[in-house]
Amino acid sequence: MMKPGIGAYDEFKRLFEKYTKEAGKEQYLIPYFIAAHPGTSDEDMLNLALWLKKNGFRADQVQAFYPSPMASATTMYHTDKNPLHKVTYKSEKVATAKSPEQRKLHKAFLRWHDPKNWPLLRKAMAEMGRQELIGDGENQLIPHYKAGEEQLVYEAHRRKNKGGEHQKRVGKPAQVAANKPNAGKPQGGKMLTQHTGLPPKPKADLSGRKSTTNGAKRRDK
Repeated sequence: MMKPGIGAYDEFKRLFEKYTKEAGKEQYLIPYFIAAHPGTSDEDMLNLALWLKKNGFRADQVQAFYPSPMASATTMYHTDKNPLHKVTYKSEKVATAKSPEQRKLHKAFLRWHDPKNWPLLRKAMAEMGRQELIGDGENQLIPHYKAGEEQLVYEAHRRKNKGGEHQKRVGKPAQVAANKPNAGKPQGGKMLTQHTGLPPKPKADLSGRKSTTNGAKRRDK
């Protein structure tokens, strides 16, 4: 991907955390990864999964590589060769995940924490001769099979937008705010939006004239 090594990220992370702490702010780094990128082997994805677990990352959404025009990675995908060096029939070949099975595997490595992916990962790791990484140890990636794991469902830890939370942010129900004559204008230093009580926009009738929120038509002056 023509990106620096992981060491560059580690150094940036160190500086980011240092100056974030000095500024007294709460900020987070979210690395971007892509599955099945040309030049990536199964072993590479396994090592990345181990790195993710070690650093406490659990990706909820994972993007898989798709070839797009005018990209070096697309050249790698179609030719299986490294375009960063002179390309000849003797050029080095690069690993490219093209089959649906291998692409699915690479995506599963990025979502190593999802129980749905454990059977596929166990099978692949056994074929790779990396059974030592299957278990409950700190340095192991996924657990051994346990009865009933089929019923496990991974749920991301997110703050749900419940009605009560909305009430706390807004201070009043959206419907009540929308019915007030000055709705939509700054009140008490707060700007109302579609998420905090802004009334619906006027709708145009079939004649092309706009109607007011109470349904009465405006007369042309």
